[in-house]
Amino acid sequence: MNQAHRIVSSEAEELILVDADDNETGHLSKSACHDGHGILHRAFSVFLFDDEGRVLLQRRAPGKRLWPGFWSNSCCSHPRRGESMRVATRRRLQDELHVDAPLEFVYKFCYQADFGAAGAEHELCHVFLGRLSATPVPNDHEIAAVRFVDAAELGRDLVERPERYTPWFRMEWQALETEHAAQLAGFVAP
Repeated sequence: MNQAHRIVSSEAEELILVDADDNETGHLSKSACHDGHGILHRAFSVFLFDDEGRVLLQRRAPGKRLWPGFWSNSCCSHPRRGESMRVATRRRLQDELHVDAPLEFVYKFCYQADFGAAGAEHELCHVFLGRLSATPVPNDHEIAAVRFVDAAELGRDLVERPERYTPWFRMEWQALETEHAAQLAGFVAP
């Protein structure tokens, strides 16, 4: 097994706590950030597209604490204490998919979503788009499966089977299609 495929995020790593304006307010373990209804922390979501304009989706590994087995965007995670967003996104693309891609920032938003007794996400999430130039090699500790989907097929599936997808992914894709359609079109159109 490739060394990169043994890297897993740790519940003990310190995440960056923020206020609603994305100002840093402190640090707390990943585990504590996701307990109860969650504590607001900085996060990111990356949407990667191939040369045909299809988006790469990942199915979260069964060992994930929150939303295991759900489909989501290409890569999502958190910058660690003292880590810039640029460094964090690059690190996680390598950790999860063994790829590097130039990313374009689109927008950021706050959300909170409970996952029963397991905990919750309460994040100020930065959303990025990027183009893949290499074949992704998923880290099986983080990702159960990957697939490329065109925008029309994804739109239909989100309407017909929304329960298959993480809550942040559904919110982000809707915002990308409506509020940021021009920026998205530059990646969806081959």
